[in-house]
Amino acid sequence: MTVEDDLMQVDAIVARARVAQAKFEASGSQALYDRAAKAAAWAIMEPTRNRTLAELAVKTTGLGNVADKIIKNHRKTLGLMRDLETARTFGVVSDDAETGITEIARPKGVIGAVVPSTNPAATPANNIINALKCGNAIVLSPSPKGVPSCETLISYIYAEFDKFGLDHDLVQMVPAPGSKEKTQRLLEITDTIVVTGSQNNVKRAYTSGTPALAVGAGNVTVIVDETADLKAAAKKITASKTFDNATSCSSENSIVVVDAVFDDFMKALSDAGGAYIQDDGPIIAKLWPNGHLNPAIMAQDADKMLAAFGMSDLPSNTEFLAVETTGIGPDYPLSGEKLSRVAALYRASDFAEAVIITAKIQAHLGAGHSVGLHSMQDSRAMSLAQAIPTSRVIVNQAHCFATGGAFNNGMPFSLSMGCGSWGGNSIDDNVHWKHFMQTTKIVREIPAREPEVSDIFAEYWDAAGA
Repeated sequence: MTVEDDLMQVDAIVARARVAQAKFEASGSQALYDRAAKAAAWAIMEPTRNRTLAELAVKTTGLGNVADKIIKNHRKTLGLMRDLETARTFGVVSDDAETGITEIARPKGVIGAVVPSTNPAATPANNIINALKCGNAIVLSPSPKGVPSCETLISYIYAEFDKFGLDHDLVQMVPAPGSKEKTQRLLEITDTIVVTGSQNNVKRAYTSGTPALAVGAGNVTVIVDETADLKAAAKKITASKTFDNATSCSSENSIVVVDAVFDDFMKALSDAGGAYIQDDGPIIAKLWPNGHLNPAIMAQDADKMLAAFGMSDLPSNTEFLAVETTGIGPDYPLSGEKLSRVAALYRASDFAEAVIITAKIQAHLGAGHSVGLHSMQDSRAMSLAQAIPTSRVIVNQAHCFATGGAFNNGMPFSLSMGCGSWGGNSIDDNVHWKHFMQTTKIVREIPAREPEVSDIFAEYWDAAGA
């Protein structure tokens, strides 16, 4: 097929999506939108299907592990459905007599979603559910390695749709093989685009001419200060760093520890499964041979990672490596995202220096995403929030579980984290259902509220003169 044929394929798919969406909206109700969303959710949560998708994802991408992907597919979807259970996305969603404004929920239309190979089932499912909940159709563009998972997920969704006569064209994907040209056309002709993954795709999304929900790079740094519960911090960092073999953008990439507790924390980390490595040279050489991440190490289980490093003689409980280093920036790859069970380890003389180190790391990569803090002084979270270019400060939690929403915090469940202007994004929220909906406002006349000029400027005149 020629490139022109490929583009015509994308055009045809989006055209079918538009027809399906128009019918979906015309016959819409909250009950219909809810049922469609639940059909898509059950398609991935049903245990047998969940396992199949998890196994397929690991087999075809070579990233992560099956057990954790099963947990991710289940908990991320269940949490999203909890968030959506009471969300009003059809009809009148606000009616304010004081302002005279009535808001009516309206779909965006056809959503185009570019999804990564790191979460080839959970991320598209999240986008599909949000889109359907708000009355949209959606067309997915998976990464090449994510195609089998995406195709299988959609087949499961169709099976659920058939139980209620829902139109298959509400959920489609760009046909394989994928290409930059196909993805670009999808970005250009849909009504809203959601992009998670490659920063190249993010940049293309923002320059496509279509309203975009695209997210920034992760490179999470966490601080452990002298007041922290060291045992709890070590366990949480280890659980988060190793989950799904560090494929999450919210996985810890750097740990900054203040000197007063450094030795004690290293002991706690060792007990939790983090091996302290003091020589970063061999790690860098094997993690980035030829300047690229080593696939034998990237997103692999601990035993495979250690074998690739030639470190199989480390303690049997070793789950990840904490590699002490000092450099930050392009010439120091450990200060960036590693997509592996490897974390950079920095020493700080005190909390103030820990903040400076964290700021430098975020300025290098990951600005706007999130940072973590393990501390018993809540005021330090405020200090960090005011000093660092970040959208989230995660306090005393396992970072990758908390950032994208958890049952024990108030963040919306999501697999896509907006990073604000710091990360070159249009939003600083977790991408969630409100971003898939717009509103029409009915504006009625109300009694006038026009102030006198003096009501506004009197205090200013007193200070500055009229």
